[in-house]
Amino acid sequence: MSTIRKNVVANYVSQIYMAVIGIVLMPYYLRLMGAEAYGLIGFYSMLQGWFMLLDVGMTPTMIREAARFRGGSLDALTFRRFVRALEGIFFGAGTIASLSIMACSRLIATDWLKVQKLPIVEVQHVIMLIAAIISIRWVSLLYKGAVNGFERLVWLGGLNIVTATLRFVLVIPVLFLVGTTPTVFFSYQVIVAFIELIWLIVETYKLLPALPSGEHLSWDLKPLKGVLGFSLTIAVTSSTWVVVTQTDKLLLSKFLPLSMYAYFTLAVLLASGVNLLSGPISGALLPRMVKLQAEGDQAGMLRLYRNATQMVAVIAVPASLILAFFSRQILQVWTANATVAHSAAPVLTLYALGNGLLALGSFPFFLQFAMGDLKLHLIGSLLFTVALIPTLIWATLHYGMVGAGYAWVGANSVYFICWIPTVHRRFVKGLHREWLLNDVAAIVILSAGCTILMRHLVSWPNTRIGDALLVLLLSGILVAIAAAASSWVRQKVVRQRA
Repeated sequence: MSTIRKNVVANYVSQIYMAVIGIVLMPYYLRLMGAEAYGLIGFYSMLQGWFMLLDVGMTPTMIREAARFRGGSLDALTFRRFVRALEGIFFGAGTIASLSIMACSRLIATDWLKVQKLPIVEVQHVIMLIAAIISIRWVSLLYKGAVNGFERLVWLGGLNIVTATLRFVLVIPVLFLVGTTPTVFFSYQVIVAFIELIWLIVETYKLLPALPSGEHLSWDLKPLKGVLGFSLTIAVTSSTWVVVTQTDKLLLSKFLPLSMYAYFTLAVLLASGVNLLSGPISGALLPRMVKLQAEGDQAGMLRLYRNATQMVAVIAVPASLILAFFSRQILQVWTANATVAHSAAPVLTLYALGNGLLALGSFPFFLQFAMGDLKLHLIGSLLFTVALIPTLIWATLHYGMVGAGYAWVGANSVYFICWIPTVHRRFVKGLHREWLLNDVAAIVILSAGCTILMRHLVSWPNTRIGDALLVLLLSGILVAIAAAASSWVRQKVVRQRA
């Protein structure tokens, strides 16, 4: 099995495992700890997203520079100096940002969150713990970027499985033994985050090349000058993307009662399964595309780009459609709570469709990343943000979480239709037509048509087990249909039979 196939498989195993235990256990946390405590988990996820503003493009740049080192474009000393410079930035900025959140913890607990039942003092303590967790986990991203750039995704997948088990599964006996309070939950998460960081540091330093004899590394920003333009471009686009994806959650954390915010968080979490299913391919794709481009094999890079598009479409499109068209049944199966299913179903429908468009619409970024030219990505991200944010604010203020969902679907639709063709034309003449018609359209149209038929023809048992089995059956059928519509999958099948 080739390295990229092993990496894709490893990514999928770890991502599916994390998604499954998250999907299975999150409703259990809701029942065990209460809606407001679960709302704090959603607030933590949102703050962690905003924390990415500190990244300033350094994590993707770490992936790219590690891949370039492996491709022969960087020498060992230059790469080691680059890593040391990034370590200083990550540790320093993470500490300052974490202390800032801690200093504002009282204000957040009393004036921002709509707390109704939990003691304010406990909420304040939880926010301080959240600040520590997101700081530690954010620093971990630097070392994950290094491991990713070295294409050690099998090891990284194993680490993700272990830490996910610690975070999601083993926390349950801790809650039973110590107490089912948010303070206990987040104190435990601080310990797990620290263990993960130490493990990543040790592995990263095993992968780094040895220093030439007599060389000593001191912290200096000079090694970043050569990648400053590339990193700043990513920084701006990443920052706008954080604003785009987290503004709805930030606004709703202010306007919704903490218990209702929990329902919104559950719906968005389930919709994010679309991205979790497509993300592993993307994680393996980036370093390999950069390496092929660095080696001068543009034809191989474009072939990989198009094949990966079909691979993601076969998985992400059915997942998006199933979640969107059968949202109420899926939420009822998942939570066994009719109130949650009724409140969150419209949000799940809209965010699932938006995430399906996002999974496919993210591919032009991979092409630009491999080419080392992100100017159009910067322009597109800024235009996307300028169009979305006012719409999102207005829709959220007037229509709450459902309005945020409509804004999300609309913005991703416009981006997919209007901007992706511009990017493709800029880099490869004639690519967009081939990509859209041969790699995307057939899978989307056939899958959507079959989903609509299923919605009108299927009769639901209205029992939790029966509905769950039917969802699995329909999902399997839809994936098979999407695979049959993929020319890449058909070619693979023919080759295996030959």
